Amino acid sequence: MHLRYSYRVYPTVGQRQLLARTFGCARVVYNDALALRKAAWKADRSRIPTGAPAKAVITDAKKTDARSWLGSVSVDALQSSIRDLDTAYRNFFDSLSGKRAGRPVGLPVFKSRKDNRQSLRFSRNGFRLRGNGKLNLARIGDVRVKWSRALPADPSSVTIVLDPSGRYFASFVVDIEPDHLAELDTEIGIDLGLTTYAVMSDGTVIDNPRFLRKAERKLKAAQRALSRRAKGSKNREKARRKVARAHAKVADTRMDWLHKQTTRLIRENQAIYLEDLNVRGLARTRPAKSVHDAGWSTFRRLLTEKAARYGRHVGIIGRYEPTSQVCSACGVLDGPKPLNIREWTCGACGACHDRDLNAARNILAAGRADRLNACGGPVGPGVAIPRRARPVETGTHRNAGRTGRKPRAAGATGIPVLQRGEDVTRR
Repeated sequence: MHLRYSYRVYPTVGQRQLLARTFGCARVVYNDALALRKAAWKADRSRIPTGAPAKAVITDAKKTDARSWLGSVSVDALQSSIRDLDTAYRNFFDSLSGKRAGRPVGLPVFKSRKDNRQSLRFSRNGFRLRGNGKLNLARIGDVRVKWSRALPADPSSVTIVLDPSGRYFASFVVDIEPDHLAELDTEIGIDLGLTTYAVMSDGTVIDNPRFLRKAERKLKAAQRALSRRAKGSKNREKARRKVARAHAKVADTRMDWLHKQTTRLIRENQAIYLEDLNVRGLARTRPAKSVHDAGWSTFRRLLTEKAARYGRHVGIIGRYEPTSQVCSACGVLDGPKPLNIREWTCGACGACHDRDLNAARNILAAGRADRLNACGGPVGPGVAIPRRARPVETGTHRNAGRTGRKPRAAGATGIPVLQRGEDVTRR
């Protein structure tokens, strides 16, 4: 499996100028190749083969007066820029055909020199690691690297990134084998939220750190100072970098916290179950700032990546499972509840539930059912395998059947089993 290891690098003043020139040349080559592809498609609907634009925008362009300065930088970085464009087109066509999963990918767009984030990539021919710990880049020289940890294997490529705050990073790609941990018998369900970041099915609570909320005063002062500076002035550029550094500190602190939490969860549990939250939809509601500050998508992504590396299992249950409406003790559907109700008592068995803890237990039960039933085994000892209901089209009849509804049969560990023809009630 491929992993990225990122390190802070400290180029000298001269090396920064060379990097800026290389950034610009790689951007120009990328834009020239993109314009060449667009012109060919507009002329006769023809597609240029992969790698073909390199001769026109690099080799032949160096012989012209308009692009003669391309010869002053590493050709490896320019060829990597062409390969990045080929990858962008391949991702676009794979997204159209359905070969690529996830969100739709659009056509490649031209790069701007005004972008605050710049990057360029070197293959094996464009860099080497010195014995003194420095990183040698073609046509740039030896760059000092802050090695926070050792590389597990020889890198296949390195990407030099200049972030909006003015920091330089070297991101190495290494190929390693998965390091599976010893198997455990512990499984947990996690209910994510805003008041408390996460509630586990075993009762453990992770408080929400709210990194952005805590830094709002400093960010507001820096943003106001930026708005008072004249556009195009050097003072405005200084103020912009100050704002970028403040945002970078919040992002780095959040990422460090997420890495620590996900690593601990992966090491202590064999299986982890989450709910498929509609983060994009929640980001358009009133608590959008808090949703972005929580970083639920990053939390889920880190868990999934580390589970694949260390031999753990991460299960995602459907977002329409009524985890907050079902009693985890008896499995009776108690109905929807407003968000201000944090504790409730089951009308069937009289059990008193904490809203988040009850949801976490239901997530655990639903995750176990999805995972273990695929192999034909029961969810728990002495418990029958619940029958998976057929999908029901609700349409405009969302409220139909609410009166006189028959009680649902309790499935494994309290998860209700939908009867045939019964309406699906959202969480």
